[in-house]
Amino acid sequence: MFGLGMPEMLVIGAIALLFFGPGKLPEIGGAIGKSIKGFKKAMAEPDNKLEGPSEAEKIDDKKS
Repeated sequence: MFGLGMPEMLVIGAIALLFFGPGKLPEIGGAIGKSIKGFKKAMAEPDNKLEGPSEAEKIDDKKS
């Protein structure tokens, strides 16, 4: 993982603990996890913009 070993990860964790405090770390970790999950989900979904007209365009065509 980016060439980081266990000692480096522990130092980064200790610095984060000192900087943010023990109360904020779970919130920050959860936010990062949700962001990564959303990014992976967005990358897995097909790009619908190139497939055809959008739903709004279909509705506009029916009204005309």
